[in-house]
Amino acid sequence: MSKQKILNVNGKQVSVIKNDQLDYISLTDIAKYRNNVEPADIVKNWTRSRSTIEFLGLWEKLNNNNFKLVEFDQFRKEAGHNYFVLSPQRWIEQTGAIGLISKSGRYGGTFAHKDIAFEFASWISAEFKLYLIKEFQRLKENENTSLKLEWNLQRTLAKVNYRILTDAIKERLIPLELTNEQIQAVYASEADLLNMALFGITAKQWRETNLSKAGNMRDQAAIEQLVVLSNLESINSVLIHQGLKQSQRLQQLNGVAITQMKSLIGNKNLRRLHAK
Repeated sequence: MSKQKILNVNGKQVSVIKNDQLDYISLTDIAKYRNNVEPADIVKNWTRSRSTIEFLGLWEKLNNNNFKLVEFDQFRKEAGHNYFVLSPQRWIEQTGAIGLISKSGRYGGTFAHKDIAFEFASWISAEFKLYLIKEFQRLKENENTSLKLEWNLQRTLAKVNYRILTDAIKERLIPLELTNEQIQAVYASEADLLNMALFGITAKQWRETNLSKAGNMRDQAAIEQLVVLSNLESINSVLIHQGLKQSQRLQQLNGVAITQMKSLIGNKNLRRLHAK
């Protein structure tokens, strides 16, 4: 679960967290728009109504394979009776629901998937819901901008490291007698060496199978791949200085690429980067 982010919704602070890469918005904070003293009671009152239970149940059926239908049907039958009380904690524990999250502590409260949070906001105030949607959209736009900046940073890093690699090629692989055409051929060969090590195909092969995509295979690469690519460029320059043949370098670079990609895929810090 990620660190909370705060939305300023018409003068009210509303917390947003990520859980399994999904956005959850604080119902407790939304409820404070109506009752700043006992917002938890507002959430309970909303949760216990038949229409809310049916909505929550439908959401879970669409998104949760482990949702307990028997327990859900029992809640639906009891809804509407004066004696019926339903807290978010009880709903989560007895039905296995994932649309709501109950957190304790200073920054706790009830959080709901954005679909559910917007429904709750409608119950609180149609006006407040519109402000909430607007600020949530602003948050997502800022996150997308941040992700693009990180991607461009890694792309630039890969280009800088490629300059280091080309300097090593000039020093070790290109005899002075070669023509310009021959030099370019060597550069292309070295670029595809990295492509093969990381992507398993050459640039030409990628273009032939991705005619509808813009740019090249590196433009379409994931952040993890660009991180590994920048590392491979530096490592390859060292291997060139060591005098290893291209076939030997390809084998070593492929092994490095496999190891680093496995490490990055399970890296929590890189997952946080995606989640920003």
